[in-house]
Formats: sequence, structure tokens, C-alpha cells
Amino acid sequence: MVQRTGDGSAGDVDYGDIGGTYAQFRQPDPIIEAQIHRALGDAKTVLNVGAGAGSYKPTDRQVTAVEPSRSMRAQRPAHLVEAIDATAEDLPFPDKSFDASMASVTVHQWSDLEKGLSEMRRVTIGPVVLLVCDPELMHDYWLSDYIPEVRAVEAGRFPQISRIVDALGGKVEVEPVPVPLECSDGFNEAYYGRPERFLDPAARLACSSWSLVSEEAVDRFVTALSRDLESGDWDRKYGHLRQQAFFDGPLRLVIGRSG
Repeated sequence: MVQRTGDGSAGDVDYGDIGGTYAQFRQPDPIIEAQIHRALGDAKTVLNVGAGAGSYKPTDRQVTAVEPSRSMRAQRPAHLVEAIDATAEDLPFPDKSFDASMASVTVHQWSDLEKGLSEMRRVTIGPVVLLVCDPELMHDYWLSDYIPEVRAVEAGRFPQISRIVDALGGKVEVEPVPVPLECSDGFNEAYYGRPERFLDPAARLACSSWSLVSEEAVDRFVTALSRDLESGDWDRKYGHLRQQAFFDGPLRLVIGRSG
């Protein structure tokens, strides 16, 4: 049985404690959303596992959402279907219930990756679409120069892409997911060209890895980044990113098909 927090969260953080700003800062980015929806193909029924506050949910299909965190379910907009309280490792649906299934930046919260992916395969006829991060690419980003602890935490949480591919079986494609400069989904790479956003505590907390490092490390980061932004040192090193249209970082789309 999956161990869950008082909020119902099933991973290494309690979203009842940190998830209050997710709906504000983690808005679906339309460019990333379009890539996910293309991968779903012509599926009419879609299962969204770890659906959170509703990001990347297709609005032109019949969607069933699963979300274990009570805090996340409460933040879902009124126009979305109510999410079912369940975990990826124990999906309450018969075999082959959905044309496609999706999971957006959530596999790192699962207690048993292989079991969760097996369950998604079991209930899905067509593609299983996963938005994930490649841990091997996590440190290729200026944030590592300021707070490597956050990047190390993230790299340690996300499973290797090869492990995901092996667990899915069948035919699997892995696509890079370039992050646009004005990305509206506030994960860490979203602010590659907008470093000032990291000085907002609420924006930081909308990415769960910040809750898993010490306050001392965060204070050191805020002091160093504030100093370098004021002096111009950050812009001398990384200022070109303010005009770079896309950042190809660790974000990946994994598409598994049974055939």
C-alpha cells in the first residue's frame, strides 16, 4: 500500500504544506501543452494521473483525473471535472478503460515507478504520455551555480529516462521539450531568462524541490542572486538568456505505445 501524508499526498512532500500557490504559479504553458496534446493523438478518453490543480488537461476530450493530494484537488478550477482520490500505483479502473493516459511532472512522486507505469499501461488502450525531467541534464543550468542543492535534489528524485523506457515497454519515443522564455508553468527551468522570479518565495515554493533543501541554502541563494543582479554580474554571465526564445534543458516527453 502507498504511504500517504495527512493531505493525501503520496510522494516525498506534503502538498498540504507547500501546495497553496501551485494554481497561481503553475499555469499550463500553451507551447508545452500543444506538444503533450499532439502526443495524445486522436484519443477521445484520457486519464490524467497526478493531475494536480489541472495543468495540461485537454479540454476537447473526455478526461478522468486522479490526484491523491486534497490540497491540489481543492485548487482545481470549477470548470474542471472533480479529481478522483487515488494513486498511480492503484488505479481504480478496469483494464483498457481509456484511449490514452498522461502524467505531467509527477512520476518522481510515485513510491513505485514500475507499478505506476504498469497500472497506466493496464488501463490504457493507446499512448501513455509522460512529461518528465532527465536527471542527467539537471545541472546544465545556471541555477546550479547558485544553489546546487536544489538541482541535486531534483536529479535524485527523477528516475533515469532509460528506467522509464524499460518500464513502459513496447514502442517508446523520447522528445525534447523546449521551454519558452515566457513560460507560464513555474518549474525551475521556466525562469531561465527571468532570474528575478526566483527572489519571490511563493514562486520558489511552487516547485517542490525548494522545500527539500535547508533554509540556510535558500538564504545563501537569495543573498548571492540579489547581489549579482544588482551588480550586473548575473547579466554579464547569463544576460543572453533574457533574449533566448527557448531553453532546451532536462524536460522530456516520453510517449509509450503498446504496439
